[in-house]
Amino acid sequence: MLFQSLIVKERRRTGSTVGLFLFVCAIALTAMALNSCGSPRIGGLHLAYVTLPGADRVAGYEVDSSGRLSSLSGSPFSGGSSPSAICIHSSKKFVYVANETGGDISLFMINSSDGALTEASSRTTAGSSPSSLATDANGKFLFVANSGSNGISVYSIDSRSGALTGVTGSPFSTGAKPVALIITSGGFLYVANENSGTVSAYAVSSTNGSLTEISGSPYTVGGTPLAIASDPAGRFLYVTNSSSGSVSAFTIASSSGSLTAVSGSPFQSGANPSSLVVDSSGKYLYVANSGSGDVSGFSINSSTGALTSVSGSPFGTGSTPVFAVVDASDQFLFVGDQASKIYEFSISSSTGALTGVSGSPHDTSSSPSEMVTSK
Repeated sequence: MLFQSLIVKERRRTGSTVGLFLFVCAIALTAMALNSCGSPRIGGLHLAYVTLPGADRVAGYEVDSSGRLSSLSGSPFSGGSSPSAICIHSSKKFVYVANETGGDISLFMINSSDGALTEASSRTTAGSSPSSLATDANGKFLFVANSGSNGISVYSIDSRSGALTGVTGSPFSTGAKPVALIITSGGFLYVANENSGTVSAYAVSSTNGSLTEISGSPYTVGGTPLAIASDPAGRFLYVTNSSSGSVSAFTIASSSGSLTAVSGSPFQSGANPSSLVVDSSGKYLYVANSGSGDVSGFSINSSTGALTSVSGSPFGTGSTPVFAVVDASDQFLFVGDQASKIYEFSISSSTGALTGVSGSPHDTSSSPSEMVTSK
């Protein structure tokens, strides 16, 4: 309606057919530019990358319109020793991979035309057994959980080359065996400490990336927390408790980052929940249960953060699911299984229920550990 109104006004103003034609073309080009900005892609491809620690490789895939995966040319790509975690830089030019056995971070360049990965000539030293990665929203800093040395390494990122430089004060202390971390949209960093059964909370300096522990941290959760996630608005935090088969839920104070348990928390999931993810709408949460071979699906109460099982939950997968990832398009859920498989599901936007994609699962030839997608 806005564009139609503008065209009518331009016709009245110029009275020129040629002028009107040029004006309409300009409007069309503007609309195309706005649409492309709203759905950025790498070389026009819808991509996914998966770490394969047993093979020291990173697999690359294209995601088709039905949710099926197909290998990129040259995949899997050579990497470091036991790649365990992966993240894509916000520029979509770089991929970072934590090599758990190698104790370092690999930087990969993304080919803008086909999504193929090429590793930089040198790796960046991290702490002992790096197991989780995250970048801030602006892509200025990389944060690495070192499960073997009980600390968070923080690096500044060169926006042109992707190179990493340790920030002053890094590494920052955590609880015992930090295995997962997340940075919320509010600029707070939370870390799941497996052996101490806690979550450490930090304020992140937007200037230099340094961490300051939040008053009240660490927060007690259930037994053996292995994974952590937040809704896109940064209002709620969720943590899997593997040994107690549940998910702890918290509200996040917008000003301080402090946590308050949601009424009814913890919420029961399947056996040994190992991973969880919230979709980008903030409506649904999915939990991979490695002990019961299924995925629990929950709807999220937008006011309280409480969880309610979606219809049909739990949804069957392979025998030992290790990660659950909602695709960047919010249409599909991918579940990695230790039996060298990735299960592909479509997500009902109205109910959150899962339906297996035709031809699923995809064979990865080696056990996957983590996945990230980009569109």
